[in-house]
Amino acid sequence: MNIRPLHDRLIVQRSEESAQRAGAIIIPDSAKEKPQHGKVLAAGLGKSGKDGNRMPLDVKAGDTILFGKYSGQEIKVDGVDYLIMKEDDVLAVEDADSAGQSGATTSTTKRSS
Repeated sequence: MNIRPLHDRLIVQRSEESAQRAGAIIIPDSAKEKPQHGKVLAAGLGKSGKDGNRMPLDVKAGDTILFGKYSGQEIKVDGVDYLIMKEDDVLAVEDADSAGQSGATTSTTKRSS
């Protein structure tokens, strides 16, 4: 993939659905909801501030993120579906060390605007 997102945009690949379990109801692909989390493949350089300086993004390539159901624009490159979205569409970043813990809460810091 030779695509570089501009400004505060991200290229995201949706995470795959979990495998079917024995005895589960099989739902056709057209009726399934798409996952609302994925992996950031590429991130832009950041938004330009009022003073002309770039504000770096909080999200970087390799992060696993959660996003809204209707966030971003779907694109297809070389037969693979991706999403291009703004950093503002990202709801949360999943911490790598807490991915295996259930019910864990993490604190985040808000960057100044």
